[in-house]
Amino acid sequence: MLVADVYAMFTDMAERPTDVTLDILIKIQEGIGALRSELGEFRLAADTRFERIETVMHKQRRDSAGMLVMMRATVTDFDERVSDVEERVAALEAETTA
Repeated sequence: MLVADVYAMFTDMAERPTDVTLDILIKIQEGIGALRSELGEFRLAADTRFERIETVMHKQRRDSAGMLVMMRATVTDFDERVSDVEERVAALEAETTA
């Protein structure tokens, strides 16, 4: 804003003091409208981020459950193989002592 514009604004305010209140209220209302608009945009962005996070969390839970099932199957298979080896070792020990 130029100095002349500021001077003209204050000169107008001095000449019409009752209208200054209305101008101030209009500016406040415009500011509130802009704030609401920005807040709406922020909320949309936050909702989008939360949805993305929820999607990732759901995928990770599903992947974790799948890994848990695979780990249990692997442990069961490993236990069976170790039991077979233990039986063979026991049979070999029995043969050598007999």
